[in-house]
Amino acid sequence: MARTTNQFMGMNVPEFPQFMDFTKIAGQFNMPNIDTEALIEAQRKNIEAVTAANRIAFEGAQAVTQRQVEIVRQAWDESASAVQALTQAGKPEEKLAKQTEFAKQAFEHGLANLRELTEMGAKSNSEAAELISHRFVELLDEMRAEIVKQGAAKK
Repeated sequence: MARTTNQFMGMNVPEFPQFMDFTKIAGQFNMPNIDTEALIEAQRKNIEAVTAANRIAFEGAQAVTQRQVEIVRQAWDESASAVQALTQAGKPEEKLAKQTEFAKQAFEHGLANLRELTEMGAKSNSEAAELISHRFVELLDEMRAEIVKQGAAKK
């Protein structure tokens, strides 16, 4: 059977199905008080949780990037309109008033956009952290149950 590998930081790492061969290897050693199946199942759940958290974070980053592109397009259109309005004939006082109003609007839009992007990033990060946190608590519960089980088996 050909072993396939992935590159990770310049090292060959076995694909996940080959990692599952660990159960066969660990079973040969007949290690007392260690439930290798439970250990492997816990690690599988850990990998799934990290993978899901990474997906959430990546999708959040994509959404933020997409929104940034939309903001840049909107700002470009608004700038073009502002330049056109400011190049029209008029009194200097009127032009200065328009420039001040455009600057105020640009600042307010920029601040609102910054808040929106920050909230988007915080939301996806929070979701990813919550998923990892939930899995960690679950893992501690699994470990406690296994310790209790091992203690009962010794009695």
